[in-house]
Parts: sequence; structure tokens; C-alpha cells
Amino acid sequence: MRNTFINTIINACKIRGDIFIISGDAGLGVFDEFKILYPDRFLNLGVAEQNMTSFSAGLSMAGFKVYLYNIVTFLLYRCYEQVRNDICYQVLPVTLVGIGSGITYAPQGMTHYSVEDIGLAQTLPNLTVISPIDPVEAELAAEYSLNAKEPVYIRLAKRGEPAIHSRKDFDITVPQVVREGSDIAILFHGSISNDVMDAYNKLSKENISPMLVSVPVIQPLNKECLFAVLKGMKYVVFVEEHFENTGLGSILMRFYCECKPSWKIKTMGIPYRFIHEIKDTVNMRRLFGISSEGIVKVVKDMLEV
Repeated sequence: MRNTFINTIINACKIRGDIFIISGDAGLGVFDEFKILYPDRFLNLGVAEQNMTSFSAGLSMAGFKVYLYNIVTFLLYRCYEQVRNDICYQVLPVTLVGIGSGITYAPQGMTHYSVEDIGLAQTLPNLTVISPIDPVEAELAAEYSLNAKEPVYIRLAKRGEPAIHSRKDFDITVPQVVREGSDIAILFHGSISNDVMDAYNKLSKENISPMLVSVPVIQPLNKECLFAVLKGMKYVVFVEEHFENTGLGSILMRFYCECKPSWKIKTMGIPYRFIHEIKDTVNMRRLFGISSEGIVKVVKDMLEV
């Protein structure tokens, strides 16, 4: 996803002269081509994240389309005040490109885990949040950001995620059905998609056909479209690689309480506690019950299979 996103931005530079990329000493190697082609439109401002954010706001006010690139924790956590005051408050069209969503950087520890970022983003008015599931959605997220008039935060894993969508001509701002199904729907966003697809394949072998729904734009969430997609479902399972109490699952639970739909819902996420365990991403997901095996179990329990 990361490389697809960056390549889309680089390609846009062929016809646009206003794109400027700022890195916080991250993405080394990713921008080699960009620095050669457009040396006057790239800066690595080093390990000075607050300064980097305010600098981006200034460039935006001067007319540049700015992309601010860093690991999520150093992009949104360390410089929350600058994102809030300098970018979101002024509604500047700066795009925050966060790498290492969820527990992508396992086992490097809590300093590198981004399991609170959606909760923080919910406190920032004017900020659009996009969490792509595959390279197709990453490309569409890049295209959306190029035309956005407001701040955008795009959370990506790293690289190597397989394509899930078979077409590219859809509106990324609304939930997307990626596999048709009946009775039960599985909602998801971000890099947990590979476990969701694995769970779908396992369930299909047992003649269980859940509908899979990607929710790429988390904020603002198109509630009406989502509930229309889920019409006729009996059960809904939502899974994400994020703290369960502050992620998209918490937003869905609020809507669920407000609208009282006919279906029953189960949310799956990372428990609200600091992560002390040392494991890779695959085994972290197993530990927290959000691996493909965990998803299969929840689906079958809801269906009482």
C-alpha cells in the first residue's frame, strides 16, 4: 500500500507543480526517485516533528499541496498540538501520511504501535481519516487527497499487502462490499484485511458466506450508506487492529445505540491496555483474538454453528 500511495503522488507531479513532500527522517529509500525528479519539492526535516508539522502548515498557506510523511506515532502523537492548531483549526489541505498502522511494527514496542490514533483523530474536527485495506484503496486515497480542500490523515501499514478489490472505479468515501454474502457481515479497515480474507476463505469451505464490507473512510463515516449496505443482515462483526474502546468499533457502537438496527453486532479489537508482550504482528493478532482463527470463531459463535 505504501509504495502504491507514494507512486500515485509522484505520478501526479508530472502535471502538478504544487506538490511538496516533507519527511521526518522516515521513508529512507522510498523517496529516492522523487528527490531526483523534483529536488526542490522534498525536505527531510529530521527528528523535529513539531517543527515539521508547523512548517508544513506554512507551506500550505503559501499555496503548496503538502504531504507530511512519518511513522504514525511521530506524525500524530508527538505533534498533536501542531496538527490541531496549525492544520486542522485552519482547515489547511495538508495530508498526513502515517506509516505503521496498528501493530505493524511489532515487536518494536509501544513507542511504535499506533493503536490509539483513530481515537485521537476523533478529537480533531475538519480531519478526514482514511484507512485503506489494499493497494487499490491506497491509490484512491492518494487521488482523494490530491483534490481535498481539508486536512487528510491516511494510515497505512508498510508494504506487501495483496489487492482485494477487483475494480478501481468506486467512491472511496463510502463503505464498499468486497464480497457478497448473507445473514452475517464482517466490517473492517486497514491492514487486518489479510486476516479477514483468510477467515472468509476458511468460512467458505464450511458453507458459511459472510458479506465483507470495507470501511475506508472512518471520519466522517457515511452512516446512512453503511446502514443501507447492512440492511437485511442478522449479525454484524467488526474487526480492527486498534484499541477496541476508541477505534471505529466504538463509533459503530454509538451509532448502533442511536439507530437500534435489527441486526446484532460484535466488535473485535485490541484490549485497552499497554502491550508488554514481545511477538511479531501475526502472533500479536493471535494473542488479541483478531487473527483469522479468532474471526472464524466469533462468526461461528454468532451463527451458533
